[in-house]
This record gives sequence, C-alpha cells and structure tokens, in this order.
Amino acid sequence: MYGQRLKEIRQEKGLTQTKLAQMLSTTQSTVGKYEREEIQLTVDVIIKICKMFEISSDYLLGLED
Repeated sequence: MYGQRLKEIRQEKGLTQTKLAQMLSTTQSTVGKYEREEIQLTVDVIIKICKMFEISSDYLLGLED
C-alpha cells in the first residue's frame, strides 16, 4: 500500500523518482524499489516523506484514507 501511495503523492507533486531521491538523499533506484515495495521504508524515510508532503504516516502506510 505504501508504494502506491508514495507514487501517487510523488506524481501529484510533479516529481520524478530522481528528484524525490535527491530530496530523500537516496537514489532513483531506491525510490523505485519503495514504490514497488521491494524494500521496506525505514522510520527515518517515513518521517521525511510525511514532513515533506504534509501527510500522516497512517495515510502513507495505508492505515487510513
């Protein structure tokens, strides 16, 4: 669920995977793996994403709509 939400939010903001990766201090490949849920988000990354996009962690993780 978090992968789909992350992709939707990124696209709504008009960001590429590369740009989001720069903002998160990671690589485009890693962002792609997050979106495909091939690797788990760390707590630090969850916090960064939630602050950056002003969303709750519950929303990002699919616990609420």
